[in-house]
Amino acid sequence: MDKNLNKNDGSSGSPFRERGGYIPYNEIAGQKTTRIEAISDGVFAVALTLLVLDIKVPLSEAIKTDHGLFNAFCALTPKFLSYFLSFMTLGIFWTGHSAQYIYMEKSDRHLNWLSLFFLLFVSLLPFTTAFLSEYITFKLAIGVYWLNIFALGTMLYIHWTYAFNHGYINLPKDKKQAVSLAIKRRIVIAQTLYAIGALLCFVNNYVSVGVIIVIQLNYAIAFGFRKKKKFTAY
Repeated sequence: MDKNLNKNDGSSGSPFRERGGYIPYNEIAGQKTTRIEAISDGVFAVALTLLVLDIKVPLSEAIKTDHGLFNAFCALTPKFLSYFLSFMTLGIFWTGHSAQYIYMEKSDRHLNWLSLFFLLFVSLLPFTTAFLSEYITFKLAIGVYWLNIFALGTMLYIHWTYAFNHGYINLPKDKKQAVSLAIKRRIVIAQTLYAIGALLCFVNNYVSVGVIIVIQLNYAIAFGFRKKKKFTAY
């Protein structure tokens, strides 16, 4: 091992701080963003696939006619609604998470764990989706699903704030605040709209789900979006 590794005389430019003759593990772990990006894509891919497994083909000896099969297919409507809702949810949060890493030049173990906790709630979404599709007429099911979305948004906000405050964002100084404000504002506004959509369950559960889907379509399709000059990371 290079003997200069543990030296920190101020001339080597090393980012590690020596404490009592050794480098703390926390300062060498989780330095690369590529590792967390890879596992994030994997978790999202699995979660997106698991969503459809909740939709089962109607199997019943009572189905003897096309009319009976049509009725059985229509009975799957709550599951299709929940599937579409959650597919959009995961797509939006995958886009948001990956957008943050466009501007991150480095990481640390704390930022890695923030991403992992974010992925915890990503992997939980297939369950809350199945719960919602099975009990879509219950307000509690809407509440549990909304809590999952709220947890995802909260972790995404904390993730960006931590990276920004620790200087991990690679942007020109005059663009950093603008990009940070745009990311934070998008999360806050989206979460506010999701909360309003969830509260509509006290009017009607299907109205609540429908409004949340419309909100997601707005963020996914980006109505009124006009391509502008991209902020380029150095």
